[in-house]
Amino acid sequence: MNTLDQRVATRHGWRVAFASGLASYVDAGAIAGTGTALVILQEPLGLTPGQIGQLSALLTVMIAGGALIGGRLGDRLGRRRVFLATLSIFIVAALALMLFPSVAVLYVGLAVLGFAAGADLPVSMAMIAESAPEDKRGKMVTFTHVLWMAGILGVIIISIFFGNAGMLGAQIIYGHLAVVALLAVALRWGIKESRLWTETRSSAVRDDAVDGERVDLSSLRALFAPKLLAPLVATGLFYALVNIAANTNGQFSTYLFVNVAGTDVATASMLGLGILLLSVAGLFVMMKIVDTSKRHRSFVIAAILALAGLAVPLVFGITAVTLVVMGVLGALGGAIAGEPMYKIWSQELFPTSHRSTAQGITIAFARLVAAGAALVTPLIISAGPALLFVFLIITSGAAYLIGIFWIFRMRTFLKGDDGVTVTQDARQNVAG
Repeated sequence: MNTLDQRVATRHGWRVAFASGLASYVDAGAIAGTGTALVILQEPLGLTPGQIGQLSALLTVMIAGGALIGGRLGDRLGRRRVFLATLSIFIVAALALMLFPSVAVLYVGLAVLGFAAGADLPVSMAMIAESAPEDKRGKMVTFTHVLWMAGILGVIIISIFFGNAGMLGAQIIYGHLAVVALLAVALRWGIKESRLWTETRSSAVRDDAVDGERVDLSSLRALFAPKLLAPLVATGLFYALVNIAANTNGQFSTYLFVNVAGTDVATASMLGLGILLLSVAGLFVMMKIVDTSKRHRSFVIAAILALAGLAVPLVFGITAVTLVVMGVLGALGGAIAGEPMYKIWSQELFPTSHRSTAQGITIAFARLVAAGAALVTPLIISAGPALLFVFLIITSGAAYLIGIFWIFRMRTFLKGDDGVTVTQDARQNVAG
């Protein structure tokens, strides 16, 4: 590939990364925004701690269900068709939550919102990986987490200005998510189907026409072959365990600042803004090292920082200061030893024909685990918040051990394919 072709491929890759990566913005905005909106709405709508836990868990469960179904549909029907439909559904749900705030609408609206956001995630990530030049794939996939942080930033800015404005603040949160989703649909409309998916799908259809076997069933069986089952289990466990702390922070940081540390919503949002900026800085470090030999060492250092952060409130008590320190260390550590690394592994460890489905399964599993945690988190905080941080240290520590001693030893499928074809060794591994 000559220099001009490389530039064209890079520009196209970044365009796809931004348009598809907005899935991460609306996902983060839905989680963090709902966490803040429920705190805002607890008085106007009379929400109890139990209902807040139920609604948070419902959102997470539906994200899981959406990821499972959307991932499979992305492998069968194509990336483009699915990621246009999912965000269209998201827009409808966000508008309903904005225009008709009530307890009943919260339950229905959050279910639909979560399903649509979850269905979009694995398909969009696969589209980015398959459109990116090989030497920039890690950077472009990591960039989606910058957009994930931007989703939180959008919620924080709204909360700073409207966090104490009552129901209006919650309505603005969901309204802005509808606008971003509409922008994403407009940008995605001009993107063609993934060339790698199209070629892989055409090849699979020809092969199965000869074998007399249905494409969807053979593809799904191959995903559970031993050489793909190991990365499926490993990435699923890593993401599920590391995501418990991230999801708890996203959904309940405002709850902790307001109901335990004694601040108000606007103050909590301003503190969160500083933490978020540090996390974005950490992501740019991740973008520099992810495609280099420094990846493993950086992961270990980041894991230590994140665990140290979780220990601070446990050792020194839960105050605004200890929560900020935890947030700072967690932001720097999680930027490398967290979901961004999971996203990279999920592209590298699976071939094109299974990439979206595999991510859908692991995202669904992780979000279901997070939903179980979210359901009881408010009650744990009320009973004794120190127990929460013990649990988060244990689950995060287990995730880091899986990453260091298991996932880093696995081979990849995307190395050497130039974003166009899967290697012959990869095809043999699927068959094997």
